[in-house]
Amino acid sequence: MPPAVLRPQWGAPAGVHAACTLRTGGASGAPWDTLNMGGHVGDDPAAVAENRRRVGVSLALPAEPRWLEQVHGTRVADAATAGPADAAVTREPGHVLAILVADCMPVLFASADGGVLGAAHAGWRGLAAGVLEATLAAMRVPAASVHAWLGPAIGPGAFEVGDEVRAAFMQRDAGAGQAFTANARGRWQCDLALLARQRLAAAGVQRVTGAALCTASNPQQCFSFRRDGRTGRMAALLWRD
Repeated sequence: MPPAVLRPQWGAPAGVHAACTLRTGGASGAPWDTLNMGGHVGDDPAAVAENRRRVGVSLALPAEPRWLEQVHGTRVADAATAGPADAAVTREPGHVLAILVADCMPVLFASADGGVLGAAHAGWRGLAAGVLEATLAAMRVPAASVHAWLGPAIGPGAFEVGDEVRAAFMQRDAGAGQAFTANARGRWQCDLALLARQRLAAAGVQRVTGAALCTASNPQQCFSFRRDGRTGRMAALLWRD
């Protein structure tokens, strides 16, 4: 079975390539079964290496992806920087950006001419802190010309949060309240995709697609940390010719 991947339909220019791995077609055993792309979750390193090899061959990746040390922050890396980062930008052909997720939202960016690419890891902490805005700033292109794709992430039906999460967004934008619905347990159901769309719209990004697949409610297709705890990671990948 070949590695299962989701191909964005997002209007990016010719020569820009994107994919998000799903759960099947890999070599890992339970609970990382089978296409775990994360090397930091306790899986056999040999299995992770084989999974990454299979994805590289299947997608004809031009290089090994730039794997980030994600820490739920807002730092943006490029090909010349090292250390923890939750986003990356490249202007070079053949560089492969990568974001690992298992409920947090991967957000991919491409400029109108395909000359600048960006990728961000947008869990609620990074999203509230401004990781999408930081990535757009690092791209240094007009936001109105940018294509953005929201990858698989935990959906509002499964993402229950406390008052502190809602407050983190509301203190910056009262309109963020639209993304929180009170539940019977005195907590909130959080719409991560809506929050991302609000932030992108405020930044001037007009071309936004994706966010159709809930990781937590699709166990056959997706890894979900909130659902399973000990589990694998999917990878959103972005590069250009």
